[in-house]
Amino acid sequence: MRLRKTVVLVGMMGAGKTAVGKELARMLSVPFLDSDEEIVAAAAMSIAEIFDRDGEAFFRAREAEVIARLLRGTPGVLSVGGGAFLNAETRALISELGVSVWLKADLELLWQRVRHKTTRPLLRTKNPRATLAGLLEARGPDYAKADLVVEAQPQYAVADMAKAVLAALAARPDVLEGGRG
Repeated sequence: MRLRKTVVLVGMMGAGKTAVGKELARMLSVPFLDSDEEIVAAAAMSIAEIFDRDGEAFFRAREAEVIARLLRGTPGVLSVGGGAFLNAETRALISELGVSVWLKADLELLWQRVRHKTTRPLLRTKNPRATLAGLLEARGPDYAKADLVVEAQPQYAVADMAKAVLAALAARPDVLEGGRG
């Protein structure tokens, strides 16, 4: 199978975008890219530091620029930050040049995955679980605009989720050459 356009994994922090993305890229023999890693490399500082120094609006503008550049490159699997898909222009560009896949996970699964991480600037609040719930509720309608939705299951290993994404992609004749679509 040959990938015709970049697969963009979207969803909440903890949905598995990076882990699933790396496995999916391995299965397809294509590059794996992470917009957050690209931003960190370009800025020579962490995302938390960028948020603290320049604010979320500045970060989101740089994020949109990086995603646009990556979408115009060699087709691969791209993991984007949880807030990237909220930007209507970024969403439109992803839809035009790639295919978006929402890794949809419920609050309990997300909380189990992120509750011990200190690298999530948006969860640095008095009640991070309530903050996560609010983010999920607020972002859900935008994530639902993704081209494809793949439901995360607590019992899924990373490879199981990657196979579920691959099966969803195979139904799209514009994404995979030699797929079943």
